[in-house]
Amino acid sequence: MTVYSAPARDMRFVLHELLEVEKLSELPGYEDATVDTIDAIIEEAGKMAENVLFPLNQPGDQEGCLFENGVVRTPAGFKEAYDQFTQAGWPALAADPDYGGQGLPKALRLIVDEMVCSANLSFGMYPGLTMGFCNALIQHGTDEQKETYLPKMIEGIWSGTMCLTEPQCGTDLGLIRTKAEPQSDGSYRITGTKIFISAGEHDLTENIVHLVLARMPDAPAGIKGISLFVVPKFLPDDQGNAGPRNGVTCGSIEHKMGIKASATCVMNFDSAEGWLVGEAHRGMRAMFTMMNDARLEVGIQGLGLAETAYQSAVAYAKDRRQGRALNGPKEPDQPADPLTVHPDVRRMLLTMRAFSEGARALAYWTGMQLDISEKHPDAEARQAADDLVALLTPIIKAYFTDEGFNNAHLGIQCMGGHGYIAEWGMEQLLRDARITLLYEGANGVQALDLVGRKLPSKFGRLLRRFFHPAMTFIEDHQTDKDLAEFVLPFAKAFARLQQVTLHIAQQGLKNPDEAGAASVDYLRLFALVLLAYMWVQMVKVAKQKLDDGANGDASFYQAKIATARFFMAKILPENSALFAKIMAGSDSLMSFEDAAF
Repeated sequence: MTVYSAPARDMRFVLHELLEVEKLSELPGYEDATVDTIDAIIEEAGKMAENVLFPLNQPGDQEGCLFENGVVRTPAGFKEAYDQFTQAGWPALAADPDYGGQGLPKALRLIVDEMVCSANLSFGMYPGLTMGFCNALIQHGTDEQKETYLPKMIEGIWSGTMCLTEPQCGTDLGLIRTKAEPQSDGSYRITGTKIFISAGEHDLTENIVHLVLARMPDAPAGIKGISLFVVPKFLPDDQGNAGPRNGVTCGSIEHKMGIKASATCVMNFDSAEGWLVGEAHRGMRAMFTMMNDARLEVGIQGLGLAETAYQSAVAYAKDRRQGRALNGPKEPDQPADPLTVHPDVRRMLLTMRAFSEGARALAYWTGMQLDISEKHPDAEARQAADDLVALLTPIIKAYFTDEGFNNAHLGIQCMGGHGYIAEWGMEQLLRDARITLLYEGANGVQALDLVGRKLPSKFGRLLRRFFHPAMTFIEDHQTDKDLAEFVLPFAKAFARLQQVTLHIAQQGLKNPDEAGAASVDYLRLFALVLLAYMWVQMVKVAKQKLDDGANGDASFYQAKIATARFFMAKILPENSALFAKIMAGSDSLMSFEDAAF
């Protein structure tokens, strides 16, 4: 069976010992983000994830959502769990205090989100999208829209979605056909169909409010003609409560490979009343606020699933006895040794562990940058942090979800035939993980965003936000004998990243296909270097702790260093192959005749 226990010790290591996250309490508005507060959040969110959400994960997958006569019912226990979740104040954790939020750092929300997604990804879809909705409305909505919707959404009694995709278009949103007809009272009548709408209809909240992309009659063609509208399922009455039904209905729900307890809906808008958010014909700018938030969240989903897959595989491998160690029995009094004696099983477990722990450090570091970008009193510090978040977002979304899926795949392999059987739960993690590579922009699109937008942006300014501190770290530690086995491979991989970055920039100017052909490999190479950067810093902290006596926790720090050693020796070398693939260019891809496919 799958198991999950919140990795609180590793979370505290990353937050307090590596990143010193309590420094966020020095930023205006974050004074309450103390060590005690952060640790209490980890403890209480862990209890919620382990004791309330995780027990519903497998039954929710087996039951799925039920659609009847336009109504969606979530699986047994979900409504009660959602009520507990909202009553505990989790949706308000990092939300704006002006609208009922607690105003704590967004980095802390990522921690909670990781635990929720580890325990029950389907459940996490419902409140997760609402937070993205709130961020978009805070940045682009009118004061009246904020006052009408945000308090109830932050309280959790209303929820939100984003409605982009239509039957004829996914990534290419310039092709959308949903119409927005202006009315004399300043509202619009929205007509059209949206598909793949997560949490578009359900029974968890009193109202569901949609952010909908649509075209006005005078809109120019393509992406520049799209506007964004807020369209509630129930129109707010004079007291701000859910009033008359709007022209919004669920036509059906999808029967999916995974996340079966999350309702994925076809939503029909039949002259539904809506209101413009932001400027006319500038809807994509407003929607990208929500999409960028969602892309980071999807990356966290990959991390959450990876952690549960790792814990479950370890539990199975320790318990399952099969064969003997190659160099002789380890437990001769038993009929067989545990799976953990076998090199290939150890390879798989350590691969899973090295990703999860490295990704956690990178995710929380990014979360801190998100907070700095919003709260730091110095404008240059805010800009630097914002640049770094923009650079890292497509990498985190794509690499974390690729590897979250891979962790589930390795978990099945560790469990053998039992991994393939539904009752053991690991195959659900694989099915649930598969969607994360697709939604909020497929991973190939993230790679194109990285090479096509982020690399050239501001004449390479975004890149320098990572390249400069990485170079500084290497220069400061290249003669440190205690760190040499970690700094040297990191430095070599970083040098390759610099070289291919210049190569892509030069070749892409001559032929855009060169950048496109290199994009997926480049994103993966970049991600490996980022994780190496995290790992070498974690080693530095762990070695210092051991030198200081480790306070009775020596085994934790020793395991941290051993995991880093595995990453540097067995995972990071992939960068050499990626380098070779990138430098090979696009000819072998683009010269292949279309007719030959």
